Amino acid sequence: MATLNTISLSAFTELADNIFLQGIESIPEVMRNSWLVKEMAIPQNTWNSRQFTEVDLEEYASNKWEWSQSSIARVQQWYTKTMTKKRIAADIDITYEMRMEGKNREVVDRLTSLWKLWPNRLDLDLTHRITFWESTTYTDKDWETVTITVWDWLALFSTAHTLTWSSSTFRNILANNPQLSKGSLEWMEKLVVEETLNNLGEKMAMSYDTLFTTDDPNIINTAREILQSTADISSSNAWITNVYKWKYKHVILPRLATTAAWAIDSAKNKRWGIASSTQSQFMLWIWESPRLKSPAAWNNWEDFSTDNWTYWIRSWYGITIPWARWVKVSYGTWVA
Repeated sequence: MATLNTISLSAFTELADNIFLQGIESIPEVMRNSWLVKEMAIPQNTWNSRQFTEVDLEEYASNKWEWSQSSIARVQQWYTKTMTKKRIAADIDITYEMRMEGKNREVVDRLTSLWKLWPNRLDLDLTHRITFWESTTYTDKDWETVTITVWDWLALFSTAHTLTWSSSTFRNILANNPQLSKGSLEWMEKLVVEETLNNLGEKMAMSYDTLFTTDDPNIINTAREILQSTADISSSNAWITNVYKWKYKHVILPRLATTAAWAIDSAKNKRWGIASSTQSQFMLWIWESPRLKSPAAWNNWEDFSTDNWTYWIRSWYGITIPWARWVKVSYGTWVA
């Protein structure tokens, strides 16, 4: 890279754009790409919110007798949940001294730090919908209260989710919160069988195909042993089939066991769960993808007082999880 005092603003801005785009592509957005999140691009100038409404149809048809009128299937609109978009932003300055004194490495470091901020913040916001699963609200890194209820106004994970057309309830927290093991995974699968209901109180069949955990090495290795273990062909167990092989995708969420400010929260490091990627209701709507705004002659490219060039990123997105039947979890604490 040429010394900054020998290149034009336009040439440097083109370089900054390339660094920004390459950086966006290189950041692993684990939660966003976890198969659990349903993402959609939203056109601009289309309001600042979206409303989600559940419509349930009963599971079974009824008998039809000769001369009799056929029964009308029960169809009901149930709870609603509103997603509201929020805007995130970050700025960096390239000082006059950096440009004139050949501090090229420092400039590149600042630009590469800028492009990391958006995907990191988005992934943090997405993951914290799971991190704070027992709460109805949490305070994010900017000290803003975020409401994370589902549409029965309970926390995402509860022992008594309500139904609108039935007095029954269902739970999606495994009793006694065991740590991950082959036995506890079977208990979790039994929870899926017995506690997956529609709003009429009818049992639903739902394919759970994703196992998610924190990045704690012990729980990661346990998951891999369950999902990948095979016996030596010369051993006495050579012909025993691993029933879990290929049954679940394993997603490791490095931001799951964290505080709102992304500090380590060891109290959460044994959390795990299973989910249905096809039936997930984890919604991410993006009104404005991250974009880099660069200084130019028409936008006061150089600050009058400081001589700085300012680069910034902006984005608009909304997150909500309307309903909870698609996911089951355990705290991993062995505390009921």
